[in-house]
Amino acid sequence: MMKQSDDHPSRRDFIKTAALSAGAAGALVACGKAATAPTPGAAGSSTAKPEGLPITVAGYLCDRVEALANGSVPIEGCAVTFEETSIGDLNTHVFSGPRSIEVTEIGLHPFMLAFANDDFRAYSLLPVFPVRLFRHKSVFIRTDRGIKGPEDLRGRTIATPGYASTSLTWLRGIFEHEYGISPMDVEWVIASKDSDARSGKTSKQEQTLPDGLPIRSGPPGVDESELLVSGEVDALFHAAEPKAFTEGNPIIGRLFPDYRRTERAYFAETGIFPIMHAVAVRNDLIDANPWLLEALFNAYSQAKSRAYGYLKNSAWYKTTLPWIGQEFEETRELMGDNYWSYGIEPNRKALDALFQYSHEQGLASRKLTIEELFHPATLAFTEQAT
Repeated sequence: MMKQSDDHPSRRDFIKTAALSAGAAGALVACGKAATAPTPGAAGSSTAKPEGLPITVAGYLCDRVEALANGSVPIEGCAVTFEETSIGDLNTHVFSGPRSIEVTEIGLHPFMLAFANDDFRAYSLLPVFPVRLFRHKSVFIRTDRGIKGPEDLRGRTIATPGYASTSLTWLRGIFEHEYGISPMDVEWVIASKDSDARSGKTSKQEQTLPDGLPIRSGPPGVDESELLVSGEVDALFHAAEPKAFTEGNPIIGRLFPDYRRTERAYFAETGIFPIMHAVAVRNDLIDANPWLLEALFNAYSQAKSRAYGYLKNSAWYKTTLPWIGQEFEETRELMGDNYWSYGIEPNRKALDALFQYSHEQGLASRKLTIEELFHPATLAFTEQAT
């Protein structure tokens, strides 16, 4: 929840008037009547918050947002409909679709490209990051090509189903800055299909290709998994596990078999927990309801705190993993108690890294800054201790 100054208006007179059943997408949450209060950050103004501003919030239904989705954590002043859907469909909806969703999870790098290259200004980012993942796990290889480490990828052919996605931009940046393998050091093949369809549609931004790169299109109708199995490529960069890998084909393995160890070492060295998705809010809604950004940030933060509480107190007997308690403890020991942090300052290094990778890989037309990409009212938002 965002820290508030002593003179910030009280929100205790918000009343929750309805609730979702847990995990039900599309149900309605009504948050009650708000007191008349100054607009945050606008001293002396007096803007009444509407009773139950209707908004749709969309994204993945994960433990970090479940309490927001089921209504146990309200968004103050709002009547919320939560829609569970895929990130590819959300990206397409925002960048080229009807834009009827007011608050949405969004691919961070596609948003960057839309902002820098297409002058996209319909939405602004809130520094809430529902999906973050280390990406060393996302490199798959032919096990018969003598590839033992990152350096063995130099001069090889690598397939990918979507070159400019957030995950693959991170991967290329990590390989260049940690292992000295630049995108120019390999030949790229863009698969015409994806063997994993759970991410939904691929936005135009994710299909951006830089000039001067050794890159070609794969055969029509052949997915990235088939390219690897056939031997047309030596390796694969892919956010999802390719079909042949999930089916146990012995010819395909991970470049980093013990990826947990590799990724923990990467964090210990760099302090970077890669960000995949952010939250975008439609600008016309912000202009009409400037208090909404704070209410959203607080709700997402509170919902995440509920997830922390579950992992600490209940996951050991409710989740079908024998050492989940130890995993939670070891993660906090390495990464800190609030390891999935929201707000700008604890995430500045990770954000700056992705901005740098995008520009130096020839994807974003210029190096973006945090201050232009995130709504200015959110730059000082911080969470309370969890």
